[in-house]
Amino acid sequence: MTEILPRSAVLAGGLVAAILALSACGAGDASTNADGESAATAIDAKDFGGMDALVKAAKEEGTLHAIALPRDWANYGALIDGFEKKYGIKVEVENPDGTSQDEINAVTSRKGQDRAPDVLDLGSSFAYSAAQQGLLAQYMVADFIDIPDGQKDAMSRWYNGYGGYISIGCDANRVKTCPTTFKDLLKPEYKGQVALNGNPNKSGSAFGSVYAAALANGGSFDYIQPGLDFFAKLKKNGNYTPVQSTSATIMKGQTPIVLDWDYLNAGYTDEFKSKGLDWQVTVPEDGKFSQYYSQAINENAPHPAAARLWEEYLFSAEGQNLWLKGYARPALMAAMEKDGTLDKTAAAKLPKVSGTPSIPTESQLGYAKDDIAQGWGKAVSR
Repeated sequence: MTEILPRSAVLAGGLVAAILALSACGAGDASTNADGESAATAIDAKDFGGMDALVKAAKEEGTLHAIALPRDWANYGALIDGFEKKYGIKVEVENPDGTSQDEINAVTSRKGQDRAPDVLDLGSSFAYSAAQQGLLAQYMVADFIDIPDGQKDAMSRWYNGYGGYISIGCDANRVKTCPTTFKDLLKPEYKGQVALNGNPNKSGSAFGSVYAAALANGGSFDYIQPGLDFFAKLKKNGNYTPVQSTSATIMKGQTPIVLDWDYLNAGYTDEFKSKGLDWQVTVPEDGKFSQYYSQAINENAPHPAAARLWEEYLFSAEGQNLWLKGYARPALMAAMEKDGTLDKTAAAKLPKVSGTPSIPTESQLGYAKDDIAQGWGKAVSR
């Protein structure tokens, strides 16, 4: 974004012009097109002169900074490799196991720095928060109109890319009878075995697990307290373990039952099969909660052209199908099914779910986030 120079700077036109040319988010000439327009202010590819101009500028930048993108999360490894191969742009991923809050912290603490993240992958509640803080750039990908209503910001500061349902993953080698509902998780035979993938104040999947527990216990999108009460009860009877689940903790037997997104648990099934571990996945009927992860661009991205090209890639048929191959449900799934670009083989392998998913509104997620921030510590410390 072009800096506003003080009045005293308007002394030598040539000097001012040179400063302006170098001030586009620290990326210099690489982030401008032939007409001198900055990628940092482009609201869509046409605004920058078209896709060819965007690709050219992104290649000149040469790098994309990302954060909290594990290669085994929703097939991000294939997405990163595909983007690098297609455009010759190096994707640098910092802190791959970081949380949505870690991403926001990196944006705010590194504003104006070359090492700030260019793009963000955030749980919906965190995307709303980041937009409200003015941290996200406006940008519409080519198929923005096909992203369902309710899954995109009206100002195009974020839009959902992929999602899934909260599910119960279970090591059938260690657990005699795997639980299939939230009610089951309270049974005494699961003492010390039920884990989350992080803290719900920082992790989108853990946040979704509390929401799903609320729906399973008389709560609603407007009333998440029953979810906090459920985990308090789970903690009190000894079934909840504070160990954060990872593939390593599962292999060691530390977290034999895991509440997580269905695409992550389904991915574990493939990963563990060759190691002799029978990982079973169920979407609980008593607490069906679906949520998507939102894609966004840092308002002050050091590589604004590469950031915008990354979003175009993610929302292309190639990018959406790569998410699908990682068991995630792409936001453009309905549109792609209609136009014949959906990978039907990959779609057929998704964990089975009945009914149509409902997604909480921005305000509902905001209130739920506040309630969890105030009540989670009390719930699991009882």
